[in-house]
Formats: sequence, C-alpha cells, structure tokens
Amino acid sequence: MTIMNIFRTRQSINAIECLGSLIQINSARCFSQVKDKEIKHPSIDRIRNIGISAHIDSGKTTLTERILFYTGRIAEMHEVKGKDNVGATMDSMELERQRGITIQSAATYTLWKDYNINIIDTPGHVDFTVEVERALRVLDGAILVLCAVGGVQSQTLTVNRQMKRYNVPCLAFINKLDRLGSNPHRVLTQMRSKLHHNAAFVQLPIGLESDCKGIVDLVSERALYFEGNFGMNIREDEIPQDMRTEAKERRQELIEHVSNVDDTLGEFFLEEKTPEVSDLKAAIRRATLKRKFTPVFVGTALKNKGVQPLLDGVLEYLPNPGEVENIALIEKTGEETEKVLLNPARDGKSPFVGLAFKLEAGRFGQLTYLRCYQGMLKKTDTIWNARTGKKVRLSRLVRLHSNNLEDVNEVFAGDIFALFGVDCASGDTFLNTARRDLSMESIYVPDPVVSMAIKPANNKDRDNFSKAIARFTKEDPTFQFAYDSDVKETIVSGMGELHLEIYAQRMEREYNCPVVLGKPKVAFRETLTGPCEFDYLHKKQSGGSGQFGRVSGILEPLPAPNNTGLEFTDETVGTNVPKQFIPGIEKGFRLMAEKGLLSGHKLSGIKFRLKDGAHHIVDSSELAFMMAAQGAVKQVFEDGSWQILEPIMSVEVTCPEEFQGTIIGQLNKRHGIITGTDGTEGWSSIYAEVPLNDMFGYVGELRSMTQGKGEFCMEYSRYSPCLPEVQDKIIEEYQRSFGIVPEEKKKSKKN
Repeated sequence: MTIMNIFRTRQSINAIECLGSLIQINSARCFSQVKDKEIKHPSIDRIRNIGISAHIDSGKTTLTERILFYTGRIAEMHEVKGKDNVGATMDSMELERQRGITIQSAATYTLWKDYNINIIDTPGHVDFTVEVERALRVLDGAILVLCAVGGVQSQTLTVNRQMKRYNVPCLAFINKLDRLGSNPHRVLTQMRSKLHHNAAFVQLPIGLESDCKGIVDLVSERALYFEGNFGMNIREDEIPQDMRTEAKERRQELIEHVSNVDDTLGEFFLEEKTPEVSDLKAAIRRATLKRKFTPVFVGTALKNKGVQPLLDGVLEYLPNPGEVENIALIEKTGEETEKVLLNPARDGKSPFVGLAFKLEAGRFGQLTYLRCYQGMLKKTDTIWNARTGKKVRLSRLVRLHSNNLEDVNEVFAGDIFALFGVDCASGDTFLNTARRDLSMESIYVPDPVVSMAIKPANNKDRDNFSKAIARFTKEDPTFQFAYDSDVKETIVSGMGELHLEIYAQRMEREYNCPVVLGKPKVAFRETLTGPCEFDYLHKKQSGGSGQFGRVSGILEPLPAPNNTGLEFTDETVGTNVPKQFIPGIEKGFRLMAEKGLLSGHKLSGIKFRLKDGAHHIVDSSELAFMMAAQGAVKQVFEDGSWQILEPIMSVEVTCPEEFQGTIIGQLNKRHGIITGTDGTEGWSSIYAEVPLNDMFGYVGELRSMTQGKGEFCMEYSRYSPCLPEVQDKIIEEYQRSFGIVPEEKKKSKKN
C-alpha cells in the first residue's frame, strides 16, 4: 500500500470517527445543556415543582416521556409497554414494564426555556394511591391528565380530592385526542359537574381522532401545527377559517370564567374592553394559583401534539416555590401549636428545613427522597431528625432522574433531592439545628382495605421473607404486616388485591422468596348459651405419690358486652380446696380456653365459678387441680349447649348517590344490617354492620358496582352469634380435619 493510500485511509477513518462523535454530541446536546445549566443555581422564580396525576391508563407516563424528550433530558423516546424491550424512562422497575402500569412514583428534573422543572410521575391505580399522596404533599403544582374518551373516571376523583387536601393548583390536559370516540367538550362538562372545577379551554383541537392536525391557542389566537420528526418543529399560522367562530366564542367563554374569579379582568369585562394577551395570561395565572380556575389544555402525547404548549403553560400558570405558603409547626407543652411561615428564599441564610416524603431501598442502602423548604444544604453538612433527635452527617447529595442518580454539592429551597444511609420514616422533618420542637405536617396515609394470609413457599426462605417484609413495610405505609395469634397466621394488609399481588411478585423477584397468598382465617370464638354445672374428680394412682383433685362449680356465659373476655372467680368456703391450689385451677381453665372442642377456636364470654372441691393430704398438688379444671371444662363441653361467635365489623361505604341502592342491596346479601345513611354534594355514606367472614372480596365487588368510584373502611365492632348454617359448616370442616365424617354423611354412604 502506498503512502498516499495510507494517508487517504486514515483520513476516511478520521472522518468516520468525527461523524460518529458529531452524532453522539448531537444526541447528547440537549442533555449536556441541561447539566451545564443545572450547575448555575436558578432564582426561585425559575423553578417549577410539578406532579403528573390521573386515572390509570390516561397517558401520564407517555406524557412525561415526551416532556423529557422535548426538553432534551433523554435522547430518544420509548413506549410504556416496552415493545422494544426498553420501556418508558420513568418506569424503571421490570414489573412496571411488563404490566405497562406505573407502580412507584418516579422523580426527575429537566430544563425548559431556562426554567428548572422538577417532575414526579405518579401511579394511576387506586391500589398505589399513597404514592400520589406523598408526591402531592411536596409539590407546588400539578398536571391533571384526562383521557379524551374516558373523561373524569374513578381515580380522577380521588386525585382531585388529594389536590384539594394539599391545596395544589393544577392545569388540566385532555390527552388522547387521536383515540376513536374522543370528545374533549364532554370531558370539560364532566370537569365542571363532577369535579366542580371552574374550568375553560385555553386551547381547542384542530380535528379529532385520525384527523387530529394541531391545536388553536385561544389566548394568543394562533393555530399551532407540530411538524418534523416527533413534532419537534412548531409552525404558527392563522386560525382555520371553519374554526374562527368557535374560537371566538370559546375565547369569550374563557374570559368570562376567569373574570368571575379575578377582579382585574372582571373590570375589563364590565367595561367591555378586550384584554391584551399579557393581561389575560396574568389573570389566568392569578386565578390558577388561588385554585379558583383550571385552564384546560388539549393534545395527544402519543402522537406528539400539544406537549410543548403544555410546558409553556406550566411556566406561565403554575406557581414557583416562592409563591406557595409552606408552614412548619412549633409544639409547645400545654399550649396551642404555633405556626411558622417558612422562608423560600434561595440565599441560604435561613436554617435548613426539609421533609422526607419517600423511602426506597437503593443500591447503596436506603434512599430517602426529600424536599427542601427553607435554607440550603451542602455535602458534609450535619442534620437532625426532628422526631427522633438523631444526628446525621451527609456524605452524598443526589438528584434523581428515574432510577439514575446524579451527585450535587448543594441544594437550595425548592429543590427535590435524595440522601443515602439516613434512618428515618416517611414524613419526618429534618433540620440543620438540634431543636426538636419544629416539624412539618406529615403525609395523610389511608387505612388498608384488604387483608390476606401470607407465608413463604419454602421454610428455608424465612430470612429473605423477613428482610422483604421489613423493607416493604418501611417504604410503603399502606402495606402492613401483623401476626394473628388467634388463627396462627401472618397477615398482610394493603389497598387492594393488586397491591398485595405486586409485593408478592417483588418478593420472588428481588429476594428469591416465593410466597403463598390466601384468604385469611376469621377469628371465631366459642361460648356457652346457658349456665352448666360441673363436678369433676381427677384421680391418678400408679405407685408412689399420685394425683388427686376435685372441683365443682358452674360455667356460665358472660353478658353480651363482655363476650370477648374470660373470668374466673373463687367462691369456695372452708379448706376443701386449699388456697395455694386456686392458681392451678385458673391456669387449667385458661389453658382449655385456648382451643375449644367444638371448632378449635378460642373460648370467650365464659365465667368459671369455683364453688367447692376436695383434696388429698398427700396426693393433691397444683398440677392435679390444673388437670381437674381441664377435665371440668371437657365435661361441660359434653353436657352444655355451645355456640360459635363471629366478629361483626362496622362498615362505612362512600360512593356517588346513584349507586346507593345497589350497595345497600349487596350489603344485605352479605348478611349486613344497615345502621344509617348520610349524603352531601352528590356523595352518599352508608353505615352498616357486617360479619367479617362475609367481607372478603368486597373491595373488588364494590369497585365494579360503582365504576371504581366507591370506597369503604371497616373496623371491629363486636362478637355476635353466627348463623346456624355457618356454625354447622365450621364444625364440619373442623371434624373433617381430624378425619371424622359427620353422622348424616355416614348414613348417606350406607344407603
């Protein structure tokens, strides 16, 4: 090969390398800009903390994926279902990619027009509602995503209540305009009637379903078309001729809705002046921040239309951290709690105050998500947990991009970040001073609604099972674990069957510990229906010192209010039963009460009245009298009349009024007794008493009956006699476990 050919070959190789470098630089161009600008700490008005919330399958994660792509945070987009074996950026868990749903909320941050936007993508399924709760607790604004076909659905109502609880202003984004049957006008009507929002369009779609071409911006009165690869190029144009009348009417409607809640725009309206674009935007912003108005955006995230104007809306209409009042509480002994307004300035002069809102087991230990509300925090600083008083020295500060971590040296008020190796609980307040009287309001945690029995499939996996339970119960306060000594089972409780099923799958995948989930047993009780006398002699002689003890008395039922307890009374007179043997008799009675002979459940609601007995000067002992007491209880089992008690639960069902009759009918089918009803603002509350044994599987039935809008809670009320057919079934199952065939079955076999 000549020198010239070698030179040309090298030139070609260099050219190819340069081209490859250019491609890499181009794909990472925006991302590097994000990182470079992140180093410069922006002013408070250049920060937005937002959450994306909606009913399941409304397109939240797809929308977040588009936002990250258009802001240059990711180089390429992937679909939620993971058909290309990659999946959406924010669905980092393997289970999320397989099922195509969001299970855990995920945090990220990005840049749009020199504004820092911290985003939390939340789950839509009601079973993971606590993820939405803790995200909205620390966010300043939110995007409420609605499906153009489904409209306001069950979880939309729940999310709306959560936003109201934490006073979070929001924008509405009607997504999926490309779907068959999409109708954004119907969705707006539902927002006004079902969510009670003062809402109006700020955008209109140009065409629907397969004909969706772009959107009309009613504020600036321009048409926007999304062209080029992935809708990157936005072309402005005049409003189409056939839409000008509708656009004019809808703009006037927008002005009317805003002027009803904003005095400045109201004056324009009364004077019949046409507001300028800047005046209208300022009025929408003021009304949105006060939660008196909800601007409604439209688009289709999947088809890459309407996402960039929505980002502009986030900057223009949602608050920065300095515009939100955040309050800490100072508890004073014997006095009322004092409220302190936190300073959101990013100058670092005020003491640090942060709230831990989420815990997660990371690769390097526990990862604690925090929101900084006041002051600043540097790497190597020392902070205190206000609840426990524990001191922590920080070795690492990170910001989050889904499951990727990026180290930072300092964080300021308004930032969302994470720490490693901090032992705390969700909702703890952290300070950089040792004072313990200051804390922030914690996170609302709903009570679990479903319980299931759980056990590892293999006994050798018990260590991993314990580790998994310890981790998941700490991370998720709605996932609870308890051991029921009555039925000798471990019970897990959660927000739904899917919730518990997901954790069971995670135990198998992450801890190599397959588990078995099943219906938990009900803690039935056995009791007497009437008093029964006993007189029992325990006598045993086999050479040497024997055993002798005689007890007589009455076993009787306690009054109904005390039917969960056991009582023992010594009514003996004289020395027939020496006093030193009385504890042995009581012990024998209580041992027998641990397992009844009728169904194997505990005895309750029984009083053991010891009236008389006899002893032997040599052979009597505490053990002999304990055996005598046990024999006496067995004697009463044969002579007395017994019944089984079952736990009755106080149940409260909340649902829209139109489902009230259906729910009352279903509760009656489950042997429930309706004790009262209540109603307000289109919602109805039904109070009932239902046997616990009939409440299994009710959550799924309730959601299907009420289109997912119904909720219920229950707590223990009392024990009550169960129905005869239930009692017969329990006794039969107990006898079958010992291989005993009931008499009726024996006769039928002979015949």
